[in-house]
Amino acid sequence: MPIPEDVTGEEIDKDVRQELQSLPKTLAEDVAKNLVMVARLIDEDPESAYGYSRVALRLASRVAAVREAAGFAAYANQKYSEALAEFRAARRMTGTTELWPLMADCERGLGRPEKTLDMAGAPEVQKLDKAGQVEMRLVAAGARRDMGQLDAAIVTLQSSELASHSVQPWTARLRYAYADALLATGRGGEAREWFAKAVEADRDGSTDASDRLAEMDGVEFMDALDEHDEADAGSDTSVDGVEAKGVRADLDDEAAEGDAEKAETDADKD
Repeated sequence: MPIPEDVTGEEIDKDVRQELQSLPKTLAEDVAKNLVMVARLIDEDPESAYGYSRVALRLASRVAAVREAAGFAAYANQKYSEALAEFRAARRMTGTTELWPLMADCERGLGRPEKTLDMAGAPEVQKLDKAGQVEMRLVAAGARRDMGQLDAAIVTLQSSELASHSVQPWTARLRYAYADALLATGRGGEAREWFAKAVEADRDGSTDASDRLAEMDGVEFMDALDEHDEADAGSDTSVDGVEAKGVRADLDDEAAEGDAEKAETDADKD
């Protein structure tokens, strides 16, 4: 797959670069460039990102960072079985547990929510950092909802992180998930409150909480250039349509007076 000229491979994280030092220099550079493309495209063009990840995997399948990138690319394309296999491989190579929530979510994607809940109660969760534990809580709540256990999903999300007033990277998503679970059980008033709290915490637009809140409040956003507005624009020549019509009326009156004066003048000449 083509690599843009501006991609050098130096853009990757220094830890990944260090992993690639086990490869011959030219090979390491090629792998690095493909990993850069995966990171660059995974949100906007996940299919292309997946293609670059497969190239990197073919070149360096024994590098943990490559297996992890391949897992993320497969996950972004909902290839959950493949993603799970890559995440497991990366975990075996590194011995870390940071991919545990993603592995559990892959089990959800494969239609195995019971397995997800087993993983949520495993000792590995205690080894996760705070962000990882919150992510695991979100995944577990999703598994509960998959199983139709809506009240249990709500309880799963209730935590000190949810109650905290401080805003962390996970706060908006946690509040959003809680609001959505409340709404699913018919608790609209509480859901609206938590969607509003999610909006307050969502500084980078990671959720559509503002749209959900507007929908609950009955707010409709209309296109300023829809057909109705275009029709109005064609009939009015000012921001205030009434004002424009008034101006035209004045012009018509002036024209009528002018015609009358002209008629009188012509009569005098005769």
